[in-house]
Order: sequence, then structure tokens, then C-alpha cells
Amino acid sequence: MKIIECPRDAMQGLEVFIPTDAKVRYLNQLMKVGFDTIDFGSFVSHKVIPQMRDTADVLHKLTIGESKTKLLAIVANTRGAYDACKYDAVSYLGYPLSLSETFQQRNTNNTIGQALNVLEEIKNECTRCNKQLVTYISMGFGNPYDDPYHPELVLGFVDVLKTLGSDVISIADTIGVSTAETIETLFTLVTKQYPGLEIGAHLHSTPFDATEKIHAAYKSGCKRFDGAILGFGGCPMAKDELIGNLATEKILDYLQSEGVKPDINPIEFAKAIQLAAEIFPNR
Repeated sequence: MKIIECPRDAMQGLEVFIPTDAKVRYLNQLMKVGFDTIDFGSFVSHKVIPQMRDTADVLHKLTIGESKTKLLAIVANTRGAYDACKYDAVSYLGYPLSLSETFQQRNTNNTIGQALNVLEEIKNECTRCNKQLVTYISMGFGNPYDDPYHPELVLGFVDVLKTLGSDVISIADTIGVSTAETIETLFTLVTKQYPGLEIGAHLHSTPFDATEKIHAAYKSGCKRFDGAILGFGGCPMAKDELIGNLATEKILDYLQSEGVKPDINPIEFAKAIQLAAEIFPNR
């Protein structure tokens, strides 16, 4: 079971800029917890996501030490991939590929066809620099634009991404429209048809239905969960309001109830929760 902590997603939509040193302090604490991976920042346009304009500075100041936690950076184009690949500390490059044509153009200023070409270039750069590619299938459970959606479309995208060599595929509920039923249906289809692929869940949710969504994904074969402490976050490119991430503490509580124990240090995790409450502006 892999737990991916996503402070980048928690921060990116905030209007109030979190100072670089505060981000570094928070990330350094997260590095002590024992997460498999931390989605820590993004190499994207500063005009589009101003909160992430200091990603390179943050990376220079991190104290990685002996932590086994890997770092993931989001990129939206080949230029971002080139920038991210300059850093040995970055293990994963994440790229958002949307099922929705409208959202793909809104998010990366590309059509889906153009985005697939970009993705192939990013994969080549990952191979050259010994990085792994994580592709997020955004709007993976529907979209607000009346663009076509069906679980079979998701399977088609997974097949294309497998062919392109994506190392990890994470199905993202970008706007929080998934239900336990749709999660169970989709993850059952995908995990049965592609048992050899690493398929993750990046779900957005209100606190009220988070546990049932986690349960549905886990029981359907998901072994990789993205979360954000205290449920902060949401995609600023999707809608006007931000629907938060699955709260990491809810994921861990659920897994513990199922007898699954990821290698998380509870003392350091408690410190991270306390620090998150101090660093994040009032939400």
C-alpha cells in the first residue's frame, strides 16, 4: 500500500502566498513521516499557478537526509519536464491528462491529441534522466462541461498510457463528483483488465463521504492513495470552488480498521498535522 502526500495540491489554489521557508519547514516535517512519495511542487507557469513559483527554491532548501520518501513534481509541458529533470532529488514527474477536451485545453492549453504528444516527449525525458512518469487521468469520473464520459473511455486512456510507457496511472476525481458506486465500478474494471499496472486514486471529496470513497477504492483493488493532511486542496483550474483532497488521516484510519499498516511514524505524522494547521491560512 502506497500513501502519496500532496501538499502541492493542498497549496496550489490558495490566494494567500505561503512563504517559501514555511513550505520548506512543512515539507521537511513530511519527509520524516514515512510516506512513499510527496507531491511537493510543480514546474508550471508562475502566471497560472502563482503559489508554485518558488518550487525550485523550495527544492534547494529541503533537507532530505536519510528519508526514503520520494519526491514528485507536476509538469504541464516539456519545458517543465526539462526543469524538473535537472534535480536528482525528484524521482517522479506527474502529468495531468484529461478525459475532458474542454478541461485539457483549460488546464494545459492543448487538445487531448496534443497532450498525448507532449506526454510522449515527457516520457522520453524521464527515460533519459532516470525518472518515472505518473500520469493523472483528470476528470476521471465525469466533468461539468458536458464532454463525453464513460468508464470505457477511461479504459481506453489507460491502454494508451500503458503503450506510451507511463509508470504509474492515477485516476483523478478532479471536481469531487465520484460516488462509492462509480469508484467501485471503475476501479474494478481497471484493476481486473490491467493487473500489472500501478493504478492509483486521486480523489477529491467532502469530509462527509470520504470514508465510503476510500472503502470503495480499496475493496476494488486500489493500492495507491493520494491524500492531503486535513483535506486541504482542490484544482484551481476546474471550477470556482475548491473541493478538497481526501484527508490523509482518514485514509490511514480506514486502512488501520482493515488491518493494513503503512509504514507511517505516528509521532511525526501528528507533528505534521499540527504544523499544517499553523501554516495553512484559514480555510
